[in-house]
Amino acid sequence: MRVLPERISSTWIETLTDTDLLELEQRQRGRFDVLEKREKKLRGDKYNMMRGSAELMDAWDRWSRLSAATRYRSLTPLKPAAQE
Repeated sequence: MRVLPERISSTWIETLTDTDLLELEQRQRGRFDVLEKREKKLRGDKYNMMRGSAELMDAWDRWSRLSAATRYRSLTPLKPAAQE
């Protein structure tokens, strides 16, 4: 299992195999989903992702970079593992 660096860059993404990229995208999507669910529960009708916590925005940024790379390679993302 690959470990994510603190900052995800296109240079680092290029070093990933398709399998690694899919697994990392899946993990990050799962993390984002958990944080978004918490934020929605906390904020209710006032939820707005772009005004979410720094942790939520960081999770979204990390996942979106991997998601974009997955689409660029014409890969089909895996479903996030059930969490929480």
